[in-house]
Amino acid sequence: MEINRVYVVTLWAQDVPAAAHFYSDVLGLTLLPQHGKRPHFQVGETLITILPASKPITQEGQSMRFPAIAFQVPDLDAAVGELQAASVPLPWGVGQDAEGRWVICHDPAGNLIELAEPRR
Repeated sequence: MEINRVYVVTLWAQDVPAAAHFYSDVLGLTLLPQHGKRPHFQVGETLITILPASKPITQEGQSMRFPAIAFQVPDLDAAVGELQAASVPLPWGVGQDAEGRWVICHDPAGNLIELAEPRR
C-alpha cells in the first residue's frame, strides 16, 4: 500500500454554520460549493469537511493541548492578530521551540486547532 497525501479531514460541530463562519471568515479558508449541510474547505490538496454532531465535542484529553488539526501559516504574528481581532481566546498564548512557533485555540465547536509557523 502506498499513501501519498491526506485527502479529507473531518471536524464535527453541533452548530455547523458557526463553525463554517470561523473557518471561512476568521481563518480565511475558501468555502467550496456546499454538499448539503456539510461545508467543505480546500487547503492545498486537502479537503476539510465539517459534519453535524449530535453531542458537544468532548474536552477529554484537551488539557494536553493536542489539536484536531494544525495549519501552517507564513506569519504567525499576523495570524495571532487576526484571531485577536475576531475575539478568539488564545488560552495558552504563543508557544515556541527549536522547530517553530504556534498558537492553539478552540473553534466554535470546541475542536482544538493549531496555527504554526515552522522555523526556516
